[in-house]
Amino acid sequence: MNGSWFASWRHVFKLDPERVISDEALDAICTSGTDAIIVGGSSGVTFENIVDLMSRIRRYEVDCALEVSTLDGAVPGFDGYFIPLVLNTSRAEWITGWQTEGLKEYGTFVPWEETAAQGYIILNAEATAAKLTEAQTELTETDLIAHVRMADRLMRLPVIYLEYSGRFGDMQLVKRARTSAVHAQVFYGGGIDGVDKARQAAEAAHTVVVGNIVYSDLAAALSTVSAVHEVVSSRL
Repeated sequence: MNGSWFASWRHVFKLDPERVISDEALDAICTSGTDAIIVGGSSGVTFENIVDLMSRIRRYEVDCALEVSTLDGAVPGFDGYFIPLVLNTSRAEWITGWQTEGLKEYGTFVPWEETAAQGYIILNAEATAAKLTEAQTELTETDLIAHVRMADRLMRLPVIYLEYSGRFGDMQLVKRARTSAVHAQVFYGGGIDGVDKARQAAEAAHTVVVGNIVYSDLAAALSTVSAVHEVVSSRL
């Protein structure tokens, strides 16, 4: 893998600025031992709610990155920034369109050393992101590996994000994606609701992203941290 600022991340919590999280729950998340927190969402993301969540997270030492999904959501003050490019859509605005518009407005202010492109491959047709971007989610293994090679070998993207959002994915497919990537770090997110699925995801991907379960079962979410790190330690 590469030597980027996120290269050491194995477990990440993803928090949605539109959703409510108590101070107690946020404290537990930020002191859980997770490697980082990503702030981002597919809808309802505003400058104001990002600033609010960031200011609460910044009380802690945990790494905090922003996934910039809207032109209004570019907020300074994060440790790093991810710019999503949806690879499995035919709508060009989700691949380079919105990104180019953002650079027209904010290009001179981008902290390039802390900014990385994410090659998103959305694999759950019911996910909000899939509907929003009209992603072509029914990919065969051959289709997926072609997308991975496009992102990794031709586009040289530093991150490939396999997004099942709300549904636990095919871990054999995720593992094939990871082994096909030479340069990129493969993130996996979707349907991780406890120790067992966290371990499976950690075996399959480089980095495991845990999101929705934070809001419905905090104890289960917290249990995923040690589960992922135990799998990683067993490889050393």
